[in-house]
Amino acid sequence: MIVLSWLWGIVKGVLNTIARVVVFAVVLVIILAGIGLVSGDGLPSNMVLELDARKTIEDKTASGLLDLGQQSLSVMDIIMTLDAAQRDTRVKGVFIRVGSGDLSVPKAQELRDALKRFRGAGKFVISHSQSFYSGGLGDYVVAAASDEIWMQPVSTFFSSGSSAGALFLKGTFDKIEATPQFVQRYEYKNVANMFTEMDFTAPHREATMRILQSWYDTSVDEVATDRNLPRETLVSVLDASPVQVEEVREKGLITHIGYDDEAREAAEEKAGEDASFTPFTRYAQAARNRDSGFGDPTIALVHAAGSILEGDEDDPLSDTADTIYGDIYARAIREAANDDSVRAILLRVDSPGGSAIASDQILQAVKKARAAGKPVVVSMGSVAASGGYYISLGANRILALPGTLTGSIGVVWGKVAVGQTMGLIGATARELGVGRNALFLSGLTPWDDTQMAKVNELADVVYADFTAKVAEGRNLPLARVQEVARGRVWTGADAFERGLVDELGGFWAAVDDLKMLAGIDAGQRVRFKSYPETGGFFATVSRLLEGSSAALKALQGLHAIMEADAVKALIGALETMPSGRIEFTAGSLPTQ
Repeated sequence: MIVLSWLWGIVKGVLNTIARVVVFAVVLVIILAGIGLVSGDGLPSNMVLELDARKTIEDKTASGLLDLGQQSLSVMDIIMTLDAAQRDTRVKGVFIRVGSGDLSVPKAQELRDALKRFRGAGKFVISHSQSFYSGGLGDYVVAAASDEIWMQPVSTFFSSGSSAGALFLKGTFDKIEATPQFVQRYEYKNVANMFTEMDFTAPHREATMRILQSWYDTSVDEVATDRNLPRETLVSVLDASPVQVEEVREKGLITHIGYDDEAREAAEEKAGEDASFTPFTRYAQAARNRDSGFGDPTIALVHAAGSILEGDEDDPLSDTADTIYGDIYARAIREAANDDSVRAILLRVDSPGGSAIASDQILQAVKKARAAGKPVVVSMGSVAASGGYYISLGANRILALPGTLTGSIGVVWGKVAVGQTMGLIGATARELGVGRNALFLSGLTPWDDTQMAKVNELADVVYADFTAKVAEGRNLPLARVQEVARGRVWTGADAFERGLVDELGGFWAAVDDLKMLAGIDAGQRVRFKSYPETGGFFATVSRLLEGSSAALKALQGLHAIMEADAVKALIGALETMPSGRIEFTAGSLPTQ
């Protein structure tokens, strides 16, 4: 009994200590919250947000540990922050640096919509360019949505149109005696052409030229509307590009010639007395911390960006902003569907596709979410093609930007066998297997005629299943789907005309549709709950420590190695190599 009393005394002491720690933590949180409410977010009472759009902007922010402290902003960061800023009376306008970001047309269209929405709230936008260096139209499409456009003296306007290039490796493979073997469904499915062709095939050229023409037409129409210019005037400048700044102003494409400090002064004058410039990144962070939307209807935001792969991520150091793992995203959609606080699901897709199996896994989760009574709307980013289109098929509605690359309803299956290549460098590779097709996925041994027949047979089965699901999901006759499928990539504008998407619009248009479907008032604010949920910094560190105590010590050196240009180029090349498995991927797509 004495021993038991002694043990109970120890247990009570431990429990009392834990209780005191918990109470202290709760009190500390309350005190800090109170201080925060009193002191605010520390931002000025009259400010102009300063956004630098001269760098690469991805659709989704990187979420890995290695990205802590970086000041990069994604497309979604910008449009969410502009939404917060348009409701903040302290924010009078935005000052944007543009001209060398090489923005794709669809990204530019999403940002343009967000800027016009911001201006619609009575705010101003002033942009400044030291030169529009890119020959593409994206950077200027963003600038054209401004109240004022400034260019530096003695600068040049290079924006001229839409263009695309492609790399073809057949000649290289011939020299190194590698054997590319692919089946594609059908002639427009050009992802394997880089391995099997020396030049554009007729269908590849036709589809690419149509994409470029669509980008050009929608961009010119949008800019002409935003700048109140005759279309022929704008086209004349584009055709004469590169053009000196004086002619650009004379034709009405810009409003002022001046240096960046002069444009800043103009913004400061518009904002009024005592205006301060605030970095967009700083305001974005403050807005995330401040604007919880507590009490508003909740919409689950599932942001699927990158290539679609099977399985689950097991590397805590990886950047998951460019990867869609089947297990992770199917689970995220199921969790959102089972969350009673979630009224609807917004699936943001920015993906060229990937694994057919993982794509089907995610699609099934979307269908189950709808069956559970949760409306699902898809907002397509720059690209939602092949597998990216496939996972969208279960939604109530699909919205695409006019320039979004989508469709690519087709199948590719193949590999490059390099067994003969080894002999060129004096190496010998040999494989053994038990079973007729034990070496079917080998990267050394080519498929024989019987195996190629099996590849074609299975590709037909998967293509038939893909087109049938499109017909079901889009409520289209199968014959109509087969006409617009065949592996062809369409822009959003062309896909809309063919019934592959329901509406042309960006993120906020998708939110409006979702409100309607979920019975939320059109003017009601909503709260976004992100899926899949991330554990943040401490969860990542915990996973690292579980694996190895030495991992943290290697972190800095590993990051430096992975960021080296040569390593990035090598990884990029390896990622494009086929694995021998069947895929829904659109492959190399135009970017300008």
